[in-house]
Order: sequence, then structure tokens, then C-alpha cells
Amino acid sequence: MSESTFSWELFNKAPLVGIIRNVSPEDVKKILPIYREAGLTTVEITMNTPGATDIIRYALENEHYGLNIGAGTVCTKEDLELALDAGAQFVVTPVLNKKVIKSCVKKGIPVFPGAYTPTEIFNAWSLGASMVKIYPATALGPEYIKDLKAPMNQLKLLPTGGVSLENMTAFLQAGANGLGIGGQLFDKKLIHDKDWDGLKAHFLQFAQKLA
Repeated sequence: MSESTFSWELFNKAPLVGIIRNVSPEDVKKILPIYREAGLTTVEITMNTPGATDIIRYALENEHYGLNIGAGTVCTKEDLELALDAGAQFVVTPVLNKKVIKSCVKKGIPVFPGAYTPTEIFNAWSLGASMVKIYPATALGPEYIKDLKAPMNQLKLLPTGGVSLENMTAFLQAGANGLGIGGQLFDKKLIHDKDWDGLKAHFLQFAQKLA
């Protein structure tokens, strides 16, 4: 488990979880300082990324100052153990796995489980989720967040999947407590071209929308 813990203060400065999936360790090393310099604060490395645990360890050893570093796509208790062993400060799941949620709650690790229907979402919250990841948020969009919050305003929701520069403000205005953004944020072409200045300018656009 990580010696440095998840900071809600950092998250609330820029309530966005950047999802790094299938990016090489060398590129991640370049991306993390740029991400922080742009004013973004929270990043998850998905467990189905090659070398995920090594990337998490590297990030915590070298780039943890000013960043929350977590593990995503944690589907099983085995995934969770690997993620926490690597030092993940928070855990994100695409599905509702009671064992994973309960284990995180017991250990005091923030957990953002994926759920979709009102019943799943409420169950995740009742099990102790720190925030519930609404996944995929693509089809129903910001209105769904507004509809969920009307009867259950105590829920903290993190729409993920389909969130972009164009609609992120609408999601936040609908009551989202944060946003999960992957491919729209970590632009594949900019990363492939190693255009780090371009990537920083791209990150800054998201940071400015959050502000």
C-alpha cells in the first residue's frame, strides 16, 4: 500500500480523473509532469495496460508530488491486491464488485466503482463507494446525471466514457462531482508524435474548463 495517501484537496482543485490506458512506460514518464504542470491532479493507470504495476510504482516514486495516482479497470480481488501492492492511492472499477469495494473501504482506500442503473449506483454508494463512476456515460449524457441527482442528491457521481472538452461543462452543471476522461484527454496522435508542447496545451484546455 502507498505511504502517501489520496488527497481530496488535490482532487477538488481539478475534479477530473485522467485515464491512462495502453500508453508505454516511457511515454507515461514524459506525460505525468506535463499533466501536473497543466494543473491536473488525479490520474489512474488501468490494470490492463502492459506493465501497469511498474508504471504505478514509478509514478509514486517519482511523480507523486501534486498528483493522486490510482489504478483503474480493477475487476477482481486479485487485480486489487496487485494495484495496492504497487501503491495505488485510489481504485476505479468498471463494474460493481462487492468484494473489491468492501476491501477498499476496510483499508481506507477511496474507491470509484462503475455502475449504470439507479439500483446499481445506489448499491455501490451503500457499500461505501467514495464516488460512483457512471459508466458508460456516453448514451444518456448529462441529463442522466441530473435525473439521478434529483431523488438521490447525496450521491457523488463520476461520469466516465464519452466525456469530452465539448460536453464536460454540461456534465458538471448537471451535478457531476468529477469526470473520468481517457482517450479524449490523452490524445493518441500527440503522444505518438511525442508532441509534448501540444499535449500540454491540450491538457490546459481541460484544466481551464474545470476552473
